[in-house]
Amino acid sequence: MILIRDATIVDGTGAPPQQKDLIIRKDRISAVDNFANVRAETVIKARGSYLMPGFIDIHAASDHYLTLFTDPDQSDLLRQGITTIVGGHCGSSLAPLLYGSLESIRKWTDTNAVNVNWHTIAEFLTVLQGMKLGVNFATLAGHSTIRRALIGGGVRDLTVRELDVLSSVVETALAEGAFGVSTGLEFVHARATPYVELKRIATAAARAHALYTTHVRDEKDGLVSAVKEAIALARDTRVKTVVSHFRPFVGYESQFDAALTLLERAGKDLPVYFDTYPYDTSIQPIYTLLPAWAKTGDLEHMRASIAQPHLREAILRELPAFGDDDVVVASAPTAPFLLGKNIGGIARNRKISVREALLTLMEMTGMRAVVFYKNVHMDLAIASLQLPNALLGSNAPSVPVAQSAPHERFQSAFLKFLQTAVGINLMPLEKAVEKITSLPARLVGFSDRGQVKESYYADLTLMRAGAVTDVFVNGVHAVVNGAVTAARGGKPLLSTW
Repeated sequence: MILIRDATIVDGTGAPPQQKDLIIRKDRISAVDNFANVRAETVIKARGSYLMPGFIDIHAASDHYLTLFTDPDQSDLLRQGITTIVGGHCGSSLAPLLYGSLESIRKWTDTNAVNVNWHTIAEFLTVLQGMKLGVNFATLAGHSTIRRALIGGGVRDLTVRELDVLSSVVETALAEGAFGVSTGLEFVHARATPYVELKRIATAAARAHALYTTHVRDEKDGLVSAVKEAIALARDTRVKTVVSHFRPFVGYESQFDAALTLLERAGKDLPVYFDTYPYDTSIQPIYTLLPAWAKTGDLEHMRASIAQPHLREAILRELPAFGDDDVVVASAPTAPFLLGKNIGGIARNRKISVREALLTLMEMTGMRAVVFYKNVHMDLAIASLQLPNALLGSNAPSVPVAQSAPHERFQSAFLKFLQTAVGINLMPLEKAVEKITSLPARLVGFSDRGQVKESYYADLTLMRAGAVTDVFVNGVHAVVNGAVTAARGGKPLLSTW
């Protein structure tokens, strides 16, 4: 038994904080009250500390980078109080795999880092159950992962038979434990997906009371039309919808404002939400920086295209202006020596322009790099978080230092949100905590999580002076006095709709 004494409890419901004690027995919260005479094997004196539900990252990327396997502690997440993450976003998931291929995530990582011994969602979750994870993990089923397995690298409409198979695979994935389905409509292999196909998979998700998340077709010039499509799909199917990493890109602020107004209005009578983060830097596969017309075929085709002089010149003319520090290599599985390098340094070393340096970087990494790109209007992103249908999602993995250049967004997104929300009076602390605990828990469908409440799972975060001191995951003391322990209390979660 563990007793946390004299904590200021922010319970996740939006209610004002209260000073109480809390008892943990095994993996559950046993009692919340004042226990003057109770004794326990472990007692944590928490006067002056806030005790909150463990934070839920509704849009994490530890599966896309395969660090669920290469960094199972998920230390970056635990140190900022996160106890549960949702993966499988942007159309790419680690299951279901019709033929055992992880091709849909190779734009983020080296897919040879793990041996795939699963196909279905059920088999994948069984594999994870055999591991010890630092955090709880829930997955969506990736539309592009399934679609590419059906038709390969082709960009075309599915046949009636293929559409039936797609629907069947999605329905099976939802029945086996996936919490929803995701699309990545701006990526090459999904951007021509017709509305009728989206409606088919969204309808399947709606029937299962599951989630539909979408990386919309265009996040810049066409953002308003893309968001209208997502709202129309929610209206037509009544599926719970989240627009993924909804960000105000620099130079496209007016489009963002117009789309934000649409989302705010839609959220009043439809289950429409969006997630974002309080940073000025996006993290994206390097090929996405190419002009739209040059993003065709697979990575090898795109690399070959920029080697052709007439295409290279056309691409260079259409690239945006970059500052020396605007693009930094976050990960490069085939060229790890480039980690942390910026395009300004590459340009100076090779005596070429910054735009040429970007194409050179694409060639050096075989298009298989992820970059930090300073292209987000941070103040607008922060302001958008005050809306009732706004969610916080890091859109980032926990990663070993050797695998990726460090960035604050990987390590402190949730702490920065809390500090910012309270510091600039964006919302009271209890409302900020609700936004990262019980709200995503209800939306995704996590039963008995997201609140400090008797009989709920003991996923808990203790903070003092803005820093996380202790974290419990399913009752396991995963962070002690700010240090991540060897204990891993996380587990794969299965939907139970």
